[in-house]
Amino acid sequence: MVDLAARLAGLREAVEVAEGRLEVPEVGRARALLAKAGARQALGEATVVALAGATGSGKSTLFNALSGAEVSTPGVRRPTTGVAHATVWGPAQDPLLDWLEIPRRHRHDADPALDGLVLLDLPDHDSVRLEHRLEVDRLVELVDVLVWVLDPEKYADAAVHDRYLRPLAGHAGTLLVVLNQADRLPPADLAACRADLRGLLDGEGLAEATLLTASGRTGDGLPELLGLLARRVAERRAATERLTADVRGAARALQVHCGPATRPATDDAALTRALGEAAGVPAIAAAVERSTVKAGTAATGWPVVRWLGRLRPDPLRRLHLGTGGRSSLPEVGSVQAAGVATAVRRARDAAGEGLPLAWTDDLRRTTEVRTDRLADRLDLAVSGVDLGSERTPLWQRGVGGLQWVVTAAALVGVLWLLGLVVLGWLQLDDLVPLPRVEGLPVPTLLLVGGLLAGLLLAVLARPLVALRARRRARRARRRLEQAVAEVARSEVLIPLAETQTDHARFCAALARAAG
Repeated sequence: MVDLAARLAGLREAVEVAEGRLEVPEVGRARALLAKAGARQALGEATVVALAGATGSGKSTLFNALSGAEVSTPGVRRPTTGVAHATVWGPAQDPLLDWLEIPRRHRHDADPALDGLVLLDLPDHDSVRLEHRLEVDRLVELVDVLVWVLDPEKYADAAVHDRYLRPLAGHAGTLLVVLNQADRLPPADLAACRADLRGLLDGEGLAEATLLTASGRTGDGLPELLGLLARRVAERRAATERLTADVRGAARALQVHCGPATRPATDDAALTRALGEAAGVPAIAAAVERSTVKAGTAATGWPVVRWLGRLRPDPLRRLHLGTGGRSSLPEVGSVQAAGVATAVRRARDAAGEGLPLAWTDDLRRTTEVRTDRLADRLDLAVSGVDLGSERTPLWQRGVGGLQWVVTAAALVGVLWLLGLVVLGWLQLDDLVPLPRVEGLPVPTLLLVGGLLAGLLLAVLARPLVALRARRRARRARRRLEQAVAEVARSEVLIPLAETQTDHARFCAALARAAG
């Protein structure tokens, strides 16, 4: 058997989880019940019993008969009872009556067996005065035991059954129904009336509710009613039983917002892929590759024409990545934006599969808030990624050194040939011998060989430069995708998982509260 403290703890946890998440009226009612339970438990173990009924049902006469004094003025004209009256057996219960806001109080010390009983006479539920009906509704929620007084003429009144009795199906153990004014009917008619009322109550889920017949005027049935009240007072459990029934009812009302306990998986890869497209990961990876090719070509190309490469801006630096501010990546296009929206929606739908509307609404609000800042978070994430070292590899430096050597050789050949031209113009070429190798002049060999060697080095280095560029682009892409995946987790997947976890906690707490 789950005790009241455990039930209240479960309901309190469920309300805490739902606070700010579920915009449903049941949460507010459960919060009010928790406040009521805390206040009621602090006011002792007195048993608060209320007599409720319609005008002319004999409720006030019955109240006076139980109280042993003319405390409440009976009558048949509307409104009869406008303010609640209280009769207290035993010690005064002023704090409790102050909490109940009962102004009229009467002490009864004649029956020690009823010490601790607080009996209330409520206003007429069918009063023409709205404030009287509201007072009935307020006190019906606060009392420990409700005694509903019906008369033989209106015991089947739909207003009573639909508004008050049927909603108390979960509180049948704290409800007594008294068919009053029994002296007005012959025994056979009274038995038929009682049987019909019993059938009505059973059909409304109130089979556990006790049904008595009584007459406040003649005193018939009063000993039995007083005996039941004395037993409730002696058990000191009426307040606990009422609060337990209230907590179970509140928990079951909230359980309609519980879905399956299983947690569907979300497609993390699809979400990361869509966010990567929107963040410009392909563009950055391509820029890394082109920038690496440009740098490698400049390091291994012919030194004489390297300056031409500097005229073209570096494709990676143009993106202004890693500057601490916004990058210069292109704005997210409509296709990418639609892809992000679709991926987020699919992740949200997967997380909310099978959940009630209140939770799917919370998931929708969560993703809407997060989606609004995704663009900035993605831009900051990709801007801060280390795209790899831009240092020139040793082999490229070696090739660059060889390029300078062969270029120097070609330059020597050029200068030598120019010198020979000058000597020939001065008619002095015969004075300077021209070395040859296999019949070819050395300066010509130096010029042609230097040019061909430089071209060959550049051609041989190009595929290696391209290979390094592709490898660096792949590494950069992996790092970018990891950064995007972290944004996807922190901005979308983790909030969705937190909602799923809260849903599981919410339902587990309600299961404890409902028992």
